[in-house]
Amino acid sequence: MTNNDITPRIPDALPPGYQFDEFEIQEVVDSTNEGIVYRAWDRHLERQVALREFMPRALTVRNDDMSLVLRSKQDTAAFTSGLNNFVQEARQLAQFNHPNLIQVLRFWLINETAYAATPFYSGITLAELHQQQPETIDEAWIRRMLPMVCGALDTLHQGDYIHRDITLKSIQIQDSGIPLLLNSGASRRNLTGIADNSKSLLHPGFAPLEQYTDDLESQIGPWTDIYALGAVLYTLITGTCPPASVTRSIQDTCKPLTELQPQGYSTALLTAVDRALALKPEDRPQSIAAFAELADITPSAASSAPGITRPGTMLVPVEEEKTEVAQPAWKRYLTPLQIAAGVLVGVIAGALIFGGGSAPEQADTPAPAHPASAPAAPAADSAAPADEDRTARVYVRMYEGEQLIVNDKVQKVVPAANGYGFVQLPPGNYQIELRSRSQSRSVRLTIGTPGTWLLNPRS
Repeated sequence: MTNNDITPRIPDALPPGYQFDEFEIQEVVDSTNEGIVYRAWDRHLERQVALREFMPRALTVRNDDMSLVLRSKQDTAAFTSGLNNFVQEARQLAQFNHPNLIQVLRFWLINETAYAATPFYSGITLAELHQQQPETIDEAWIRRMLPMVCGALDTLHQGDYIHRDITLKSIQIQDSGIPLLLNSGASRRNLTGIADNSKSLLHPGFAPLEQYTDDLESQIGPWTDIYALGAVLYTLITGTCPPASVTRSIQDTCKPLTELQPQGYSTALLTAVDRALALKPEDRPQSIAAFAELADITPSAASSAPGITRPGTMLVPVEEEKTEVAQPAWKRYLTPLQIAAGVLVGVIAGALIFGGGSAPEQADTPAPAHPASAPAAPAADSAAPADEDRTARVYVRMYEGEQLIVNDKVQKVVPAANGYGFVQLPPGNYQIELRSRSQSRSVRLTIGTPGTWLLNPRS
């Protein structure tokens, strides 16, 4: 008997065996009102991946050709806003490199919607573990898990992200025991102008007051996630979720853990949870570091937190587009040291993935991240070696009117709708230029191993 024999049929889900690009759908593993998650097979890399499809059920249905169709023309604006958010989130989350955060491999547009590919992570949610094996959760277990979860959250916060949807269901405990911070679409870069439907994702007991009212919207920050994390810990320690924050604001019946004194838990941990659950944002720890200090733990950094060794897909040097936006009050800058550390981690990781542990090839390229774009047609004039398996896919961010030139040779490349042009290059040294009437951008690239590169050359 296969998994498909016992898995209930999800209405409008892509059927097992459906193929597009290098992926083949195997089964549905999760379904929500906003989308579907599939287990799929990557035929190029011969490994399982998870594919997330944007599919708001209230707005769309599946057509016979597998594309999505709006239920009503009146839903166009809502669907477009959600689709743009989905793509924006995939692009932004692909920047992060932390073993306790989901790794976005790529995203692309097809079937009148968008998809994002990640490694396939096996395990159960913290909610399932708490329900099925509550006896395994004690302070020692929490102190093994908490530094890694805090490290993942701190990485998001350093990147101007607030998760906004932390519950027992948004933390997966992998088969190895390593926690993984899931992202169900609630993460938003806290910037003006990005549509936000986070209020429809609120979970009573875990969402702080500032998420319920527009009057406090400007007060959202790291302390928002810290409240939710405190609620998770409170639930694990006491067995019950704290009352909803809006109820507590009228009559607070949530007893502090330092008063309850549950057996087997240290004062430091109980105090940290109590402070995290303060109703007023200013009364909570203002950063993950401050919370960790109260709890007497050290957040795990991306370079030191344990993780599972998995086959990788690519080393991707990328420099994001610079957009002039007002940063939140809690986030002023990323230090050059942090950026340099990200470059080093990405280059070494890519070398280990494709070079068998050898030293990485040097390239004058921006900092690494994970690719997240759909390919355009390969360039007609791009060189192709006899052994196609040794070629590298290079996606280049192109603006209107720009011409792509590789080693002084003009490439006949038309960028896709996502703004990236695509060329396929064998190992070698390349000078990649983008020329227009108003500017010229260039980057030097050394390809020593197969892989996928996402470039945004500098002026």
